[in-house]
Amino acid sequence: MIDDISIPLRENESLTPSGISGDRQLLRRLAAHCHAYKSPDTRRALFQLATTAGLFFGALGLMLAAFHHGVYWGCVLLAPLAALLLVRLFIIQHDCGHGSFFPSRRANDWAGRAISVFTFTPYGFWRTAHNMHHAGSGDLDRRGIGSIDTLTVKEYQALPAKKRLAYRLYRNPFFLLGLAVPFNTFIGQRIPSTQSASFLEKYPCVPDAVARRSIHALNAALVVFYGLAALAFGWAPLLVLYVPVVILTSWAGGWLFFIQHQFERAHWKRTQDWNFSEAAVMGSSYYVLPRVLHWFTGNIGLHHIHHLCSLIPNYRLQQCLKDSPELQGMNRLTLWESLKCTRWSLWDEDLSKMVAFSDLKTA
Repeated sequence: MIDDISIPLRENESLTPSGISGDRQLLRRLAAHCHAYKSPDTRRALFQLATTAGLFFGALGLMLAAFHHGVYWGCVLLAPLAALLLVRLFIIQHDCGHGSFFPSRRANDWAGRAISVFTFTPYGFWRTAHNMHHAGSGDLDRRGIGSIDTLTVKEYQALPAKKRLAYRLYRNPFFLLGLAVPFNTFIGQRIPSTQSASFLEKYPCVPDAVARRSIHALNAALVVFYGLAALAFGWAPLLVLYVPVVILTSWAGGWLFFIQHQFERAHWKRTQDWNFSEAAVMGSSYYVLPRVLHWFTGNIGLHHIHHLCSLIPNYRLQQCLKDSPELQGMNRLTLWESLKCTRWSLWDEDLSKMVAFSDLKTA
């Protein structure tokens, strides 16, 4: 798969920037450790899918009943629960895109497509974009689709005033996470992307036509599914109940995606110095969350493991982490510490870390 690449380190490369001394043997050992957990388990996958979907539809059913009985406070209380369960369903869709949830590719594809009707995220297109993200994560010369736009300090300083202002607006967390993410969920993902063209030139093996067809197919499925739902339950419950759930889900998912690579001591290098395994381990955070949040988020916070071996299903990530003291100590990011990540907006190639706009004035 395009997202499961391993390139050996050169003799002088190390993990020192992340605070852990190491060499190519360490990275190979970590990669070998992770690959031992990549086998999907059909029973565990079915159990996870059934319980998550059951709880999700149960929460929606309770919200619908509360709405029809005028118990609106019940809808408000249940909406965050339904949103968290939808996040968990999205992680299952995400695993299906990596081919890691079920042993069968066909089962992965059909499960991913079915879940996409509820997440509003086209399975085939998102799978392609996300695999491209994995293939070039941390490579300054291959920034593009599937990741949050990040400029270097020198690139930002070279921009004219209007483009600097536009980048500042884009990187503002209230715009990026509060507005742009829900807009992309409902509107942006309905339109075949044109920004992928230049990036796809570097990956001619990627079937872009297939990805685009998935967008059109999902759009048609959304019209049919939610049209029938509106006939059965009315438009009001859909708009008042489900739209807020999807918005909450997009906020949670957008936040998780943001802090996975936008922490201060992240890892970016130019292509000639870039290495897949090094970028995976050092450029992805380990989001240390309460156990219940790890459950709702499908352990995606163990992102350094996920990037090192994306074939590990989410239900095996915790065991992989537990069995490796080295992985437990890498790129730890607590819930409180993650709130500070909204400051980081630029990559400083000289300092090898993320910096804030205010740091430029200080410098």
